[in-house]
Amino acid sequence: MNDLSNASLTEHQTSFSCKPIPSLAFYTLLPLFFIGLFVSIFILVVVHNAAFFLSFLLLSALVASFLAWNAINWRHHNRSAFMFFLNSFPDSDLRLAREGQLVKVASCGNLSLETSYERVGRCIYASTLLYEYGQFGLKPVNVKRSCFQWNLAYCERFSTDFYITDRISGIRAMVKAGSDCKVIPLITDSKLVTTTKQCRVLSPHLTNWLRERNLSADARLLRLEEGYIQEGNTVTVTGMLHKNDDVVTIVQPPELFSTGCLWQKLLLPIDVDGLILAPGCS
Repeated sequence: MNDLSNASLTEHQTSFSCKPIPSLAFYTLLPLFFIGLFVSIFILVVVHNAAFFLSFLLLSALVASFLAWNAINWRHHNRSAFMFFLNSFPDSDLRLAREGQLVKVASCGNLSLETSYERVGRCIYASTLLYEYGQFGLKPVNVKRSCFQWNLAYCERFSTDFYITDRISGIRAMVKAGSDCKVIPLITDSKLVTTTKQCRVLSPHLTNWLRERNLSADARLLRLEEGYIQEGNTVTVTGMLHKNDDVVTIVQPPELFSTGCLWQKLLLPIDVDGLILAPGCS
């Protein structure tokens, strides 16, 4: 079993990072912006021609929008970029795939985990996330958390090794998503519990769940989400193919690979570090 909880908390706390945009780009564009602004204002004052100034403003707005769009997508954990990359990546035929090739296989698995809150069994991936709404007057669990927004307070996220059957070739393969594997889950979590300002009373089941994990059961604004891939469900796996005699396994790529520029979505390249698990693509 692979515990992904700490990685998820770290990812959430650093979600403000704009990794697709190199720091050098900011250091280069910022001086260019001020130089262009100075020149355009100078031309406007001396020559009384606003065309250059308006053109500069338009170009600056386009560049800023492009950078902001990529920053927002990164803040939301690149789900749209990853899913677009997966949808454009063709399904692999394991009969023809070479050793060490990056492959995408869609099928189902048959080892079991259990979700934490709803107790859904026979899962190959399970995630339970508890969010807390920060307000002034509430004692924060983490001093770095912000007020007036939902903050991740607790996380349980696990994956395990499982078998899948390639729907193209019918070949059965082991997916090594267990211990010591970096997994990038693209599973949408479902909202199970949400307390409101009008009703902050916690149900007995939620209260017991919180106390079992030594979490505060005080009435407050909470949101609990859970996601999973259950045995028999279709799942898409993207990783590196490894063949040893008649044993076929799909493992985490040893090196980073890039999604490339996704110009249809106006997204810059994103480095992928891990095995990708996603819902089955049609």
